[in-house]
Amino acid sequence: MPADTSASATPADPTTPSNDPNKDVSQSERSSGMRTIRKVAPYLWPADKPWVKQRVMLAMLALVLSKMVSVYTPILYRDAVNVLGGEGVSDLALGAIGLTVAYGIARLMNVGFQQLRDAIFARVAQRALRMLALETFQHIHRLSMRYHITRKTGGLSRIIERGVKGVEFLLRFLLFSIGPLVLELLMIGVILTILFDVWYLVVVAVTIGLYVWFTFAVTEWRVKLRRVMNEQDTDANQKAIDSLLNFETVKYFGAEAREAGRYDKAMEGYETAALKTSYSLAFLNFGQSVIITSGLVAVMVMAAIGVQNGTLTVGDFVMVNAYMIQITMPLNFLGTVYREIRQALVDMGEMFDLLEQPAEVVDAPNAKVLNVTGGRIELDDVHFGYDPARPILKGVSVTAEPGQQVAIVGSTGSGKSTIGRLLFRFYDVGAGALRIDGQDVRDVTQDSLHAAIGVVPQDTVLFNDTIRYNIAYGRNNASQSEIEAAARAAQIHDFIQALPEGYDTAVGERGLKLSGGEKQRVGIARTLLKNPPILLLDEATSALDTETEQEIKDALHAAGQGRTVLTIAHRLSTIAEADRIIVLEQGEIVETGTHDELLAKDGRYAQLWYRQQADETVE
Repeated sequence: MPADTSASATPADPTTPSNDPNKDVSQSERSSGMRTIRKVAPYLWPADKPWVKQRVMLAMLALVLSKMVSVYTPILYRDAVNVLGGEGVSDLALGAIGLTVAYGIARLMNVGFQQLRDAIFARVAQRALRMLALETFQHIHRLSMRYHITRKTGGLSRIIERGVKGVEFLLRFLLFSIGPLVLELLMIGVILTILFDVWYLVVVAVTIGLYVWFTFAVTEWRVKLRRVMNEQDTDANQKAIDSLLNFETVKYFGAEAREAGRYDKAMEGYETAALKTSYSLAFLNFGQSVIITSGLVAVMVMAAIGVQNGTLTVGDFVMVNAYMIQITMPLNFLGTVYREIRQALVDMGEMFDLLEQPAEVVDAPNAKVLNVTGGRIELDDVHFGYDPARPILKGVSVTAEPGQQVAIVGSTGSGKSTIGRLLFRFYDVGAGALRIDGQDVRDVTQDSLHAAIGVVPQDTVLFNDTIRYNIAYGRNNASQSEIEAAARAAQIHDFIQALPEGYDTAVGERGLKLSGGEKQRVGIARTLLKNPPILLLDEATSALDTETEQEIKDALHAAGQGRTVLTIAHRLSTIAEADRIIVLEQGEIVETGTHDELLAKDGRYAQLWYRQQADETVE
């Protein structure tokens, strides 16, 4: 996506909850960027990292030395001109050639100190960038499932990308552009007052004041334009990512032209906003040039009058010109730097909004590690709804004894998969309790809870890596023999061995290079490698053919020995041998029993069973 280097601001994401965790931070503070600066400052001066403080101090020393040399350089230039014109001698007792060489050395020293400053500070900046990126990444993973299903991935990735890039820019330019510029202007102002008179300082101060006021005022106006531009940029990016993630669906419905039209419409809005931003940038640059040129001409006229009157030398005239150019260059740069810093502050502010977004599901202050003694799962009068106005589970009570296989069946929307999400604690129950071996899942750490449960989801999503990596994801540092054993148990080892690259075969984004059944078996192997005491099978064989389904059923049955297995199923043939079957309808248990018992009741389960049998017969 094209990006303008001028000021930017990004609107708050509309999916952010109204109970903003940052409501205690005043809007003016957030708009000014003070909150962002306050949050970044500890990365530059950490109490527990003395080497960071040392590097910052050394970088500041190099900065001051570079500015001292920079301010003294025009004096050498003046003396060289005066000696050449026969109007005086240098305080350094050097001839014209010596002064010229000294001038060149001074310019070289100025650049050298600047590069030394950047080299010293580079490690500090990169450390801060890495720590903030890691903190953001970890925080996103801590956020709840509800947050992730309401966020748009494209917009989220854009916020992170802009925010992290803003950190590096802010650290480099806020310290090494604005600060040095102020120091240099002060030093030049003092020299002009001492060597000439106070009116030179007045003209310079007025010029700088007008320039800063104009730059800041116009830039704030441009921020509003950039806000619209960023919004269009994010919208176009979201549409592009959403379309690419649903590549197959687009092809199924022949919607390439439709998707291109949606994307182009978003880019049309971006183009309009970008043009307004470019026009306003041209106005800003011209206005800055008018102010700077006026100040330069005014000071040069004053110096020219002094030369005509004999109170100043030609060298003084040249030195004044050198100082004004020295002021003009960083002031021109100030406009760009301020725009970029303003953009970085806004982008980083949005990232910090994300960092302060509270996780819906958190460990209790006194949370303990889950102690699985048998794997008994108990749902005690559980109520839950993703939306309070639309309850999903209405007082469900289920008990799975250690080593049992308990199946939960029902029509679509009955709440089957919701029970699995509550067990893994993607959400907390609204009322009632969910316990494992008598321990409420809200009272134990999420890490220990997740470690105790192995999940084979209905739709297995794989990482864009090798088959080995995806199976080994079940247990870090698993050996090749353990990976192959899990693959054999999932009935996929022979298939992998037959591939040209074997276990090193790349599966593609989301595993699209594999069939649905192959992905499912990789997912099963991954969970078997994890070797948890509790298994949660959410339609685990839904993508398999009948023959493979039976093989996987045997593998899962063997893997379930000694474990508690909770199976969520739509195809009833996969759970006919379960120790107990729970039938859910509209969030309530309507039947419970074994397969034979439920058929004998001739109730809801029997209706579902005979209907599926009839469908399979027709097939």
